[in-house]
Amino acid sequence: MNTPFRLDEHRRRPHPPLTPPPDRYFEQLPTRLMQRVQPASAPAWGWLSALSAPLRTALASVVVLGGFAASFFLSPAPAATSSLAQVPQEELVQYLLATDQRLTLADLAELPAAVAVSNTAYLEATPAEVQRELDALPIDEAYL
Repeated sequence: MNTPFRLDEHRRRPHPPLTPPPDRYFEQLPTRLMQRVQPASAPAWGWLSALSAPLRTALASVVVLGGFAASFFLSPAPAATSSLAQVPQEELVQYLLATDQRLTLADLAELPAAVAVSNTAYLEATPAEVQRELDALPIDEAYL
């Protein structure tokens, strides 16, 4: 069991006497601290903060647009047109027909008239074959 403890029964230990601070210590303290703290360097972009907000916004937009314009002028021209022009038309048609994407008449109509693909190679079907293929197509009743 705990024994009762009363503070009044115990004497306080004497503290060592505090020495007074040196003369003018608290008067010199702020200047000593300020001497130890490094002064903040002036920002290199100080002139920018002197401008008004709309002028800073306009300057920023001019810099961004100038960067885009410079990147377009300094980038090399794409050579995709010259490499695509070297591919024969027959290979392009075979590639388009071999893929699963369906070509519409509008896609074929976009070809220039001078480079139009001849349809004679694809129209070598007999009327019976054409009728068989048309009968195999699903008919949508909504259009009838």
